[in-house]
Amino acid sequence: MKKFTLLLLFLLINFGGLALGSWLMNNGPETSWYQDLSKAPWTPPGWVFGAAWTTIMLCFSIYLSELFKNHYSLTALRFFIAQVILNVGWNYVFFNQYEIAGGLIVIILLTSLIFYFFFTFKKDVKNYSYLLLPYMIWLCIATSLNLYILIHN
Repeated sequence: MKKFTLLLLFLLINFGGLALGSWLMNNGPETSWYQDLSKAPWTPPGWVFGAAWTTIMLCFSIYLSELFKNHYSLTALRFFIAQVILNVGWNYVFFNQYEIAGGLIVIILLTSLIFYFFFTFKKDVKNYSYLLLPYMIWLCIATSLNLYILIHN
């Protein structure tokens, strides 16, 4: 597939995953359950989450289009599918099911998977691997927020 076609495909899948995850949150950030939680002092305002995820998914889609153009493998595809499931699943586990510890497990797995992409396929995508940095940084922040909530509630 051409890189542009791959980019469109990954944009559709990644932003579709964000939309599905948002729907599965069941108004999570606005619920009294979430509002009443003790949150980390470094928790960003709500608008930052939307801006961060938009940036992350744009960068991730470009990265994936380069990866699959240069190095299509069943392993990469399986890990991408796992990433989608974990990314969407965290919203459901944390906000819909109120499973703080379960959410932490999911986000740790997701973070590990994105770091796996970065280090495993670095040679295949060369400088494009740095497009994963916003995702990696954000997941470290999100993991710390989830952990703080687990410890303090």
